[in-house]
Amino acid sequence: MEVSKKVVFIKDWILNYVNSMPKKAQSLVIGISGGIDSSVTSTLCALTGIKTVVLTMPIKQVSYQHDLSLKHKEWLKKKFKNVEPYTIELDEVFKSFQSKLSKFDNEHGMANSRARIRMTTLYQVAAANNGIVVGTGNKVEDFGVGFYTKYGDGGVDISPIADCTKTEVWELGKEMKILDEIIKAQPTDGLWDDGRTDVGQLGLTYQELEDAMTNSKSPHRSKYLEKRKLNLHKMEAIPVCKIPK
Repeated sequence: MEVSKKVVFIKDWILNYVNSMPKKAQSLVIGISGGIDSSVTSTLCALTGIKTVVLTMPIKQVSYQHDLSLKHKEWLKKKFKNVEPYTIELDEVFKSFQSKLSKFDNEHGMANSRARIRMTTLYQVAAANNGIVVGTGNKVEDFGVGFYTKYGDGGVDISPIADCTKTEVWELGKEMKILDEIIKAQPTDGLWDDGRTDVGQLGLTYQELEDAMTNSKSPHRSKYLEKRKLNLHKMEAIPVCKIPK
C-alpha cells in the first residue's frame, strides 16, 4: 500500500473503531515522548478530527528527549484545532514511589515503573475526558522482540501502528511531514537517566531486527530469537490454571 493511502487507512481505522464502540469515546489520549512512534501516532489521531489529548510526562527526562516532545506538541497544536496538549510533571510522583520502595530498589524495575506511572496517568486523563488510551508500539516492538513494559506502554486500548515496522513508521512520519529532527533522532524508550538508545539495549538496529523477523537466514536471526524468547511472556496470553471439570 502506498504511504499516503496507509495514512488514510490508519486514520479511518481509528475513526471507525471509535464510532463502533457501544459507548462512543469523546477523545483519544496519547503520551508523546519526542520519538517517531508517538509522533506519528498522535498525528494520525489528530487527523481523525476527534478531540486528541496529548501528554508529555517527563520523569527525570534527558533534556533533549523532552525538548523533542515539547516541539512536537507545539507542532500539533499549530496544525490541528482538535488537539489539547498538556505537560504533566511526574518527577515528584516517581521520587515518592522510589522512596517508599527503597527496600526493593532495582534499576530495571524502576525503569519499568516510569512507564507504568505514565500509563496510570494516561488512563486517569482518559477517564476525565471520556476517552481511550492510544498505544504507540510498532510491529517490531509489540510482536517481534517484545520491547515494551508489560502494563506500562503495553497497557493501551488500541494500537494503530502495531502492524507497521519501524521503517514503515519512519515513512509515515515523512509523509505527514513530522519534524525532521524527530525522524532523524536515535530511537529511545526514554526510561533511563543516561538516555540509552534502543539499539544500545537491543544490540541490533531496527533494520536488522526487521530482516531477522522475516528472513530465517538472516545473520541476526539467532540474536533476534534470543530477545524474542526472553519477552514472549509479554506477547502471549496470561497463563491460567484450568481446573478439570
